[in-house]
Amino acid sequence: MTRLRRAGGLAALVLALAGPAQAQDQAEAARQAARALEDASLQLDRADSARDRVSALTQTVKAYEAGLGAMRDGLREAAIRETELSRKLQSQETEIAQLLGVLSSMGGRAAPSAMLHPQGPVGAARAGMMLASVTPGLSDEAQRIRADLTEVTNLRLLQQNAAETLKDGLAGVQQARTELSQAIADRTDLPLRFTEDPVKTAILISATETLEGFASGLSEIAGNEKLNTLPPINDRKGALDLPVQGQILRRAGEADAAGVTRPGIVIATQPEALVTTPTAATVRYAGPLLDYGLVTILEPQPDLLFVLAGLQVTYGAAGQVLPEGSPVGLMGGSYAAPGASPSVEATGAGRTETLYVEVRQGDGPVDPLIWFAGR
Repeated sequence: MTRLRRAGGLAALVLALAGPAQAQDQAEAARQAARALEDASLQLDRADSARDRVSALTQTVKAYEAGLGAMRDGLREAAIRETELSRKLQSQETEIAQLLGVLSSMGGRAAPSAMLHPQGPVGAARAGMMLASVTPGLSDEAQRIRADLTEVTNLRLLQQNAAETLKDGLAGVQQARTELSQAIADRTDLPLRFTEDPVKTAILISATETLEGFASGLSEIAGNEKLNTLPPINDRKGALDLPVQGQILRRAGEADAAGVTRPGIVIATQPEALVTTPTAATVRYAGPLLDYGLVTILEPQPDLLFVLAGLQVTYGAAGQVLPEGSPVGLMGGSYAAPGASPSVEATGAGRTETLYVEVRQGDGPVDPLIWFAGR
């Protein structure tokens, strides 16, 4: 996958786009993404099993998403800065025109008649002193305007070049997702904790009206279930990574636009973002459920369920035991066309998809941020 190695150019572009205040964070994010892509390339070269290939491709997709996210942040800052400078220059058009007129008249060779002053030599001397005191200020103002014009020109050029880099990056992440889906389909070495009974599952879904009711009946769909052998994760409370790269839109108990409150959190994500399991877990259910869309329910340890709802694609089947960081699905939506304006690509509106995450412990829901780091 030669495209993976080309994606290192994301780091250089983000470095150029980032303003002084944002450069350090965005540049470091881009560098980390580039390093992760290189590591994934090496892992792919060494992968000798379906599980290794899935792991490497999962890292590849996540690195692409992080790199493109850092690039969009840089583009957003560049677009904001360009707008600020353009408005500033437009508001100073009259002053700039007057300044150019003065500088133009000062720049020419003075004719002998220009050296005469109505008040004679003394008036000429005074005028010369006034001109000498004003000239440095005029020069400084000209330098500031020149610097602003240069910055606007550079920002526009960087954003134009970013379109091609975005196109390459989007093509690369799409290729990685396609290969990941194929690798998951080819994987046959995952352990099974139980075998799902499709008839019992269908009956449970048809008889369920709430997520709580479905969760409480999950044990009914399992056949030949083995004991849980996964290590407990109580010592990782509050430290688990969120299952998807994004931004927490609503916390537990916060009302949405319709005034509805839910016990889980809502994460805004980019289209087609990869969703992974934050820890090793058994897939209790994967498929459509009520009005939640496609849902994956993970059981990392007894009496603890992670509910991930709103997926477009689900990976894995009920009963499979997934290693930590394994892909469990993709979000829906689609990116803007690669040829779209970089400033449009960079807007916060790009996080158009939402993943609902609910954690159920014992007989009821708990705040997911008890378990997840709320970044």
